[in-house]
Order: sequence, then structure tokens, then C-alpha cells
Amino acid sequence: MPRLLYLLGLLWLSLNLPAQAHSLQRADSGKWLVEGIELLEDPSGQWQLADILQREQQKAFRPANGRSTAGMSRSAWWLRVPLQRSASAPNDWLLEVAAVSQLDIQLYRPSSMGWQRIQSGEISDFASGREIAYRHPVFHLPALGEQPIHVYLRLYDPAGNSFPLRLWQADDLQQHIQTENLLFGMIFGGLVALLLYNLILLLSLRDDAYFWYVLSTTCVLLVILGGTGYGFQYLWPNQPLSPWLDRVGAPALWGLCVCRFSQRLLQSRRYLPRLHRGLNLLLLGNLVILLANLAGWRALAATGLGVAALLGIPLMLCSAWQRWRQGYRPALFFLLGHGLIFTVACLMMLRSLGLLDPAWLNTFLFPASAATETVLFSFALAYRIQLLRQEKAAALELANQEKSARLQHLQNYTLNLQAAVDERTHALAAANQQLREREQALQHAAFHDPLTGLANRRLFLQHAAGSLAEAQRLGQSVALLLIDLDHFKPVNDRHGHSAGDWLLGALGQRLQQRLRGHDLLARLGGDEFAVLLRAAQDVREQALQVALRIQDALGEPYVYQQQTLHIGCSIGIALYPEHARHLEALYQAADDALYQAKADGRGAIVVCPHASPEPVNSDAAPVR
Repeated sequence: MPRLLYLLGLLWLSLNLPAQAHSLQRADSGKWLVEGIELLEDPSGQWQLADILQREQQKAFRPANGRSTAGMSRSAWWLRVPLQRSASAPNDWLLEVAAVSQLDIQLYRPSSMGWQRIQSGEISDFASGREIAYRHPVFHLPALGEQPIHVYLRLYDPAGNSFPLRLWQADDLQQHIQTENLLFGMIFGGLVALLLYNLILLLSLRDDAYFWYVLSTTCVLLVILGGTGYGFQYLWPNQPLSPWLDRVGAPALWGLCVCRFSQRLLQSRRYLPRLHRGLNLLLLGNLVILLANLAGWRALAATGLGVAALLGIPLMLCSAWQRWRQGYRPALFFLLGHGLIFTVACLMMLRSLGLLDPAWLNTFLFPASAATETVLFSFALAYRIQLLRQEKAAALELANQEKSARLQHLQNYTLNLQAAVDERTHALAAANQQLREREQALQHAAFHDPLTGLANRRLFLQHAAGSLAEAQRLGQSVALLLIDLDHFKPVNDRHGHSAGDWLLGALGQRLQQRLRGHDLLARLGGDEFAVLLRAAQDVREQALQVALRIQDALGEPYVYQQQTLHIGCSIGIALYPEHARHLEALYQAADDALYQAKADGRGAIVVCPHASPEPVNSDAAPVR
């Protein structure tokens, strides 16, 4: 019967070969197999090879077009892989399925006795499911000739189907294995060292945050061991992969421990009560996911794990952000570490959904990021312990000081009390002075541009709103000038951003010198500036005169590091109440005039009339 199926398969293949086989060269060893692969979805998951070899199913195969993942799906997926070699290439090849965490992988290859089936994946133990002792499933291919043959792969994993294929020569594969073992050994060694170090600290300090950190680090090791295949190869090679350790169970257990660790490290119950309740829900969610996976509901558990990752990690990041804003420095390390994991989790979710194809770099992306996160968490814990020690030392010092003060107070009540009052008064005065200086510095930084020292957009808008209200009350006029620099980008491109920054500071000083003391000059951002003028009469004339002075000032050359720089500007002008009676409309009118000035040619001044902007050249008389 197997021989009959084999002959029938060869017959159908000869009649229907939609994909052309890639002719293998010796240099193809280690390269990804992309050309010629065809896919067929089996929604029922019940088809056998005999069904696939039927003419109708053979016609149903579709080119993969470089695709190497099908995402989360309850269907089984069949791959038809055409293979042949060139005359100069060796005929013995190995096929690697570079996806470790697949539930069920079956390879069908032709042999002299018919089709031979090889079972692999998590449902099989490593010893019986691998023809090569490697963390990825690797299969021996039949001896290839110059005529194409086909092999079939059947994959089934509701948690996500991926099938990146790679062809190897045996010696090249061994070199690749040695390189991978070296890189992963460094990652595992670092994690084990951190685990042992913090385990010693846990035994010494008896701190519950360290307890959950040690559990989290242990889970990270399990996740990496399970995700990379090393655990399957070395730790449990003689049994199928346990649901505790597969691609769903281990991450769920890790998520549970990390969530609890974040609560203890960030002290969310005390400082973030609302987010703490959200973290409790995340804990419950990970526990439900773990139980669902243990119960055999792999697809549901995998979906829940993806949702928990995309919702839970931002929740923990938000908690860390809030604690960092409260001045808790260890939260910064947590924020950096978990932010990295969130980025990688998003990439892995895109891969599981079939939107991102697996790549060799992805193999090291998660282990490296998880190891980095663990290191950052260790820094956070160390910083936390340092803070606790400082607080304890400060408390002890304060207690000693209070005791000494009481003794001194009893010995010489009047004298020492007065000295203590004077000292405390002086300290409070100094502290208040420092607070005032700090407040002034923060106030200045909040309303001024750090590069030019001019008012920023926020201060400008506040001042402009007040000026319009004052002008309306007194019956005055206001002019708004928007200034955009010409030829500024070439300065940045040719001389570097340091030259551009210097130039912005220099022209800010020039502009300030050309304006009256009560005129407001601000840098709105980039190379855009604004001037606000108030006048009881002839505001249009004054605005045009100021605009011309600004252009004259900016037109003078600048000398930067013995190089002469030239720059100009275009100016748009809008008047209150002539063009607009509200700040938003006035700003829009000035912006429209500036846009027209840029359109009319660089170096123009445009006043926005009621109908259309009116250009004014810098070398012409001001328009009235």
C-alpha cells in the first residue's frame, strides 16, 4: 500500500507541478529556502498524505511568495517543497525547520518503499523526533538529483504556525550550531550568574521584592530555554514538552511573577492604588491563561497571552512612569527594561499573527532583551536597597540627633533652645531661598527657549492673549509678525547642527536689539519666530518698519568658525482688529500671509488684508 501511494504521488506530481524547483548549489548551504514553496490550508486538520496527493488537493496548493508564517490558526498547514540540485552540487542535504515551538511537525519524504513519515514537534520527545541533535527540527532529505522531487511538511499549532526553512550541508550546520551555542551560552551564563547573586541577596536580606525577582529570573530562563529549544534538547529530551514549559505556559508564568515583582518594587498598593488594582487583574489573567493551557485549550490560551502582553506590559510601564514622576528612581530601570520587552513582545505578536516573518535575528532578539531586562531589574533592586539603607541611616541619625538634643536641652535649656531656633530658622531660610531659586529657574525654563533665551510658544501665546484683551479694553491695535528663516536648512546641512544652533542664538540677539523694550519676541520652534507689537495708532506702519529692520538685521553676514554665513527671512503680518479679533484667527491670518510670502519668493514681507495677502519686498517702501 505505501508503495502504491508513492507511485500515485509521483504520477500526480508529474502531471501538476505549478512551482519550479530551485536548483541547489553548494553555496546554498545555510541559506533560507524561499523559492518554490507552496501552501495548502487544511481547515479540518484531518487530511492525510493520501488526501494531499489527490488531484484536487494538488491543484489547491498556492505559492507562499516568501511567506514563512501563517499566524494563529486552528487549521493544519501543508507545505509542498520542490527540490533538485545542480550537477556540481552534493546530493545529500539537510532541511531545517527554524521554528522551535511548534506543536506538531510532520515531514513526508519519498523513499524506495514509498512515502516516509517523520514526526517531530512538542508532542514528540526530543530523542525520537529529531534526526539531528539540534534545537530546531532538522531532517535528512532524500538523495537529490538533477530532476526535481517533492517533500511535504504538515504543521499544526493553534498558538501560531511558522515554517522558515533552511537547507544545510552537515559540516556547515555543525559550525552554525557551535556559533549559536557560544552566543546563547553567554546569555544563559549571565542570567544564571544574576540569579545566583540575587538568590544570595534574598537569603541575606529576606526582602519579598528579591523573592519575586528570583522567581521572575527563573521564569525568564525557562522561557528562553523553551523558546530556543535548548531546554527540550538538554533538560527534558525523553518526554514531550510539558504545558508548563511550552510557548504559552512559561510566558504566562513569567508574566505572573513579573507582575507581582512590579507591585513589590514600585510599591503600587501604597502609591498607585488604581493601577495596583489593574495589576491584580493582570495577575488573575495570567493565572487563567496558565490554567487554560494546562487544560489543553492552547489556542484560547495563546490568544489570551497575546492580549495580556499587549495590555499588561503598558499597564506596568504606566505604573513605572508614574512612580518615576513621583521621584522614585528605581522605577526608571524598570521602565527601560519593560519598555524593551514591550517592543519585542509587539514584534513577536506581529510574528504570531502572520504579519512579520521569522528571521535569524529574531532568535536572539527576545533572549537578549529578556537578559537586558533582568539586568536592569537587578539595578532597580540594588538602587532600592540603597535607598532603604539611606532611609534607615537617616532615621538612625535623626534619632541620635533627637536624643542628643533632648540631653542638651535638659542641661542648658535656654541657651540651646535659642541656638536650635536660630539654626533651624537659618536652615529654613536657606531652604526657602533654594526653593525660590529653583522655582524661578523652572519658571524660566517653562516659558523660555533654551537655545536662544527668547520666550517660547507657551509664553508667547499667554502674552498674546493678554495683549489682545488689553488692546480691546484700551482701544489699541496689535500686530503679529511671523518670521520664517530662509536658507537655514543649507546651513545645517553644510556646517552641521552646531552651526545652526549657534546661528539661531546669534540672530535671536540681533532681533532683540532691533525691537523696542515692550515688544515681545519669541521662538515658536525650529526656524520660526514671532513678534507681537502694540500701538495706539499706525500699527500697520510700525509693523512694516519693524519687519524691514528685522530683515536688515538678519541679512547681515554671520561669521562662524572663520566661515561667513548668510541667511534671510520671510515675514507674514496680521493686524488686530483689522484682520481678526481672536488670537487663533489672528495667528492663522499671519500664517497665511507668511505662506504667501514664501510662495512669492524668499525675502518677502506680506501683510494679510481682508481679501488676499499683500506682498512687500524688503527693498521697497512699506505698503500702507
